[in-house]
Amino acid sequence: MKKILFLCLNCLIGISLMAQLPERNAENIKKYKMICRQHIYKNKKGMYREPIGALKYPFLVPGSGQYPNQLWDWDSWLSDIALRQIMVEHGTKADCEELMKYEKGCILNFLNYGGGDGWIPICIFEDTEERWKVLQKINPWKTNMHKPVLAQHAAFVVKQMGGDAEWLREGFYNLQTFVGKYLNYHRHKATGLLYWENDEMIGVDNDPSTFYRPHGSSGSIFLNALMYKELLAMEYLAGRLNMPDIEKRFEEEAERLKENIRKHCWDPRDGFYYSVDLNLLPVEKPETSGFHYHTGQPRTYDCLIQRLSVWSGFMALWAGIATPEQAKEIVERQYRNPRLFNAAAGVRTLSPLEKMYDIRASGNPSSWLGPVWICVNYFVFKGLISYGFVEEAKELAEKTVLLLGNDYERFGALHEYYSPDNGEPILNKGFQNWNLLVLNMIAWLDGEFVVSEF
Repeated sequence: MKKILFLCLNCLIGISLMAQLPERNAENIKKYKMICRQHIYKNKKGMYREPIGALKYPFLVPGSGQYPNQLWDWDSWLSDIALRQIMVEHGTKADCEELMKYEKGCILNFLNYGGGDGWIPICIFEDTEERWKVLQKINPWKTNMHKPVLAQHAAFVVKQMGGDAEWLREGFYNLQTFVGKYLNYHRHKATGLLYWENDEMIGVDNDPSTFYRPHGSSGSIFLNALMYKELLAMEYLAGRLNMPDIEKRFEEEAERLKENIRKHCWDPRDGFYYSVDLNLLPVEKPETSGFHYHTGQPRTYDCLIQRLSVWSGFMALWAGIATPEQAKEIVERQYRNPRLFNAAAGVRTLSPLEKMYDIRASGNPSSWLGPVWICVNYFVFKGLISYGFVEEAKELAEKTVLLLGNDYERFGALHEYYSPDNGEPILNKGFQNWNLLVLNMIAWLDGEFVVSEF
């Protein structure tokens, strides 16, 4: 009997020590909304940095001691969207004008590293060497560069300025060559899809669709969805700069890419968008007469779908690529399934049904093999709203509020990513960055004005 009581007591203690997210009810949602807002308002300028070294203009950093004086591509873009929400809710006119110089500075710092070949770095440090020196040490045609979010960031800022793009006119050439480099040198001829040159600094570091795969083989749905929106942003910017021919060209490029993504990345079997494998041997005519294998029926397909349950398939919703019928399948068969992506803390970055699933802390590469990242919650949240899945969007927004509010309450700060099932922070206390997009989610939940990306 004593042994049984002892075992029961140990079980109860073990259960009590297992951290769980707060219950999702109206009282807690209200409480943690307030906690999130209080902390975010208080630290709203914590990501501002003044010009230093190679960074000639004011800029934004992701936050925490891990990223001092570093300008990163999609980090600065998403951070800016959250900062604009802060300005709407808790900023003075002077605050808004102050933020503008950091917003524009992010874009101008990157464009300052641009040129006729189109290459722009993924990040710039205070001690980054001059462009020509950097290019002597790398092959810009065989390495990854700034993700296609630079035009989106510029378009976002232009919209915040009421459509004024004149500050961008001189740098628009470098922006065109940047997008042109993707289209001319990092696009698969047969499918028309963009591909990563390698697995270095792709943002979603160890996404198994790209991680340790042959160079130039990953037609990433994440990359292609970003590129579709980038082309739409270029269309908008060209229009604001009164360049109708260029505007038309980017409109046509966007439509062409959308159709290619639908054709090659949609999987009707699973009801999901996937990355594709481009690493296929070419179909060549025999050089000599006589018997040759495969000549009777060579392959007729240009890529192979990678049926890996990676979160980035939801990017087709965020970008507006999915048809309404496809969106319905994605939500019903993928998003709602707790065995795949739907977790207590939000959206798993990889399904636990995949053998690669692993939520251990990792900084190089950062782990995208299952942990919850707030930018992922945000992208999926926005995609759900776009296609009218309001209840699902509400649920995801509230999960994010509880997750981050609980983190602020326990630790006084946020972290970079989280355990999907109990919301435990995994790494990098003090990280802010796109985590602050919870504020945009809160505004939507409260029926208030929401700042959105371009």
